[in-house]
Amino acid sequence: MERSLSMELVRVTEAAALSSARWMGRGKKDEADDAATSAMRDVFDTIPMKGKVVIGEGEMDEAPMLYIGEKLGNGFGPRVDVAVDPLEGTNIVAQGTWNALAVIAIADHNQLLHAPDMYMEKIAVGPEAVGEVDINASVADNLAAVAKAKNKEIEDVVAIVLNRERHEGIIEEIRAAGARIKLISDGDVAAAINTAFDDTGVDILFGSGGAPEGVLAAVALKCLGGEIQGKLIPSNDEELKRCKDMGIEDINRVLYMDDFCGGDDAIFAATGVTDGELLQGVQFKGQKATTQTVVMRAKSGTVRFIDGDHSLKKKPNLVIK
Repeated sequence: MERSLSMELVRVTEAAALSSARWMGRGKKDEADDAATSAMRDVFDTIPMKGKVVIGEGEMDEAPMLYIGEKLGNGFGPRVDVAVDPLEGTNIVAQGTWNALAVIAIADHNQLLHAPDMYMEKIAVGPEAVGEVDINASVADNLAAVAKAKNKEIEDVVAIVLNRERHEGIIEEIRAAGARIKLISDGDVAAAINTAFDDTGVDILFGSGGAPEGVLAAVALKCLGGEIQGKLIPSNDEELKRCKDMGIEDINRVLYMDDFCGGDDAIFAATGVTDGELLQGVQFKGQKATTQTVVMRAKSGTVRFIDGDHSLKKKPNLVIK
């Protein structure tokens, strides 16, 4: 992949964030998602790459654009796999809460897991705890391992978990072990990424969420030197068949970093739509808007935070009528 693609991807996520942020708190998640998706598609057409969507808004008959299998880019440049979530946290934007992101990840062709749209059990940590956790181990053992790796007491460790009924058991185990918990309503891509940044105060992610989001989180953590492990959780025969079509006969098989994202190179970019621990959301200030973006590349280990100022004078598409 070409180094210049990193900054091109920033343009993509910035456009999606600017368009969807207008819907913050308006209670209309589908409209926010459509705005982000349309903006992403428009910018993708200008990018020098031969991209193919492997994680997108759904199958072709479910999504008018950014569907799985769609070709992206202007037809020149490197051949890459593309994983997109134009608006990671549609409910977050609709409610005006924390940590909504516009997200994209790319890797060399055939290097991203074509994760089916089903639940996946996940555990994620930052660089200090790589190699110390095991998705098949108990919650208490993993908390103890992270505490040791980060030179902390267990009561100082913060686990982040989606606030869902299915996680009641995990939450009780964390509390019984004496660790602290940050419960979130949505957005486990941001949650996984936050484990790799000390300033967020998050040490480990537990629980199940979408498998496509697991791939996006894995690319970011690969760039950051972190770790994610996952196990697919098919809920019916159709989902079980999709696992087998992927070559996963044993649904208890653990997926590791190289299963999510192979090769030695990948790029991840995310722009804040609403405020979060890592990125500030879009702010509209008269005739301009500001954005914050993080972009990272696995091959070089480079992580950049980019503040953007955007003129709104010639962008009528950003105004809701």
